[in-house]
Amino acid sequence: MTRYATGAGTGLPLNKIVGGDCIEVMRALPEASCDLIFADPPYNLQLKAELHRPDNSKVDAVDDHWDQFDSFRAYDRFTADWLAAARRLLKPDGAIWVIGSYHNIFRLGAELQNQGFWILNDVVWRKSNPMPNFRGKRLTNAHETLIWASKAEGAKYTFNYEALKALNEGIQMRSDWVLPICTGHERLKDASGGKAHPTQKPEALLHRVLVGCTNPGDVVLDPFFGTGTTGAVAKMLGRDFVGIEREAGYREVAEERLARVRRLERSALQVSRAKRSEPRVPFGQLVERGMLRPGEVLTSTNGKTAKVRADGTLVAADVTGSIHQVGAALEGAPSCNGWTYWCFVREGKPVSIDVLRQQIRAEMN
Repeated sequence: MTRYATGAGTGLPLNKIVGGDCIEVMRALPEASCDLIFADPPYNLQLKAELHRPDNSKVDAVDDHWDQFDSFRAYDRFTADWLAAARRLLKPDGAIWVIGSYHNIFRLGAELQNQGFWILNDVVWRKSNPMPNFRGKRLTNAHETLIWASKAEGAKYTFNYEALKALNEGIQMRSDWVLPICTGHERLKDASGGKAHPTQKPEALLHRVLVGCTNPGDVVLDPFFGTGTTGAVAKMLGRDFVGIEREAGYREVAEERLARVRRLERSALQVSRAKRSEPRVPFGQLVERGMLRPGEVLTSTNGKTAKVRADGTLVAADVTGSIHQVGAALEGAPSCNGWTYWCFVREGKPVSIDVLRQQIRAEMN
């Protein structure tokens, strides 16, 4: 079995493009080594004839040999084989995204379920600038579908909910994404000035997937690397990638593209996170580290007071307990978030104790 030059300690050819058949290459890579797989497999468009515009110019459609299969059965066998190889490479809490058109996405979805993947969402990528339907015999095909699936039901997959919400101006991200197809400077060209790849995906699409479903340092595998959109976005966002591409021409274009990409600074890679995913900081740690002193008086947002004790509890009037318990007792409420309820005084001004918690969390990153 062929082995490949690898990144230190990973057993993977990190940030490299491997030439060859994706199934053979994946079978030679170490098991449970990837955090995310993004796959844009052949669509099996079943084109029977050339397509022309009203002015009789030929449409640059997907008619390459790699998109041609003898039958649906042959395509299904290919799908089952590459998905099985991909599943083997995913970590237990890893996930996969696959993208396709109406020609193949339903077959992909069925095989994902057959192999034990757990479908989390289907996402409709609605193209803001789709190619028109020149023959006028069908609806304009203005979208593609992505399927997001975890390796198994109950897996703790990565989902940066707050980051996607921030990308969407503070509104919960929906499963219909309106993004343009590649045009202008983003569309890569070959030596003759034509499209370098007929199904090149926009970087905006991969940006959304990787920000939402990976963290800096994660490994992203793309078994149908093409001209390298996945690798370009992964590199920029501080993720490691492994690309597999059998077509030498695409590999050459992708290598040139990746050489132009610069990784963002570490500070720019941080994203918004849900509070429940942040490291837990006990209030007592603030006392241990001298950020607050035993005997120091805390004041609530509405003027209630309590004193800090050496063990990290508070005492106020006839109640003693945690910052949450004492706050709830003073308010006569069933619960209280002590981190936002209590303040300490510095230079004559009240400051939320949560500021101190955030200082400690920043040190953990």
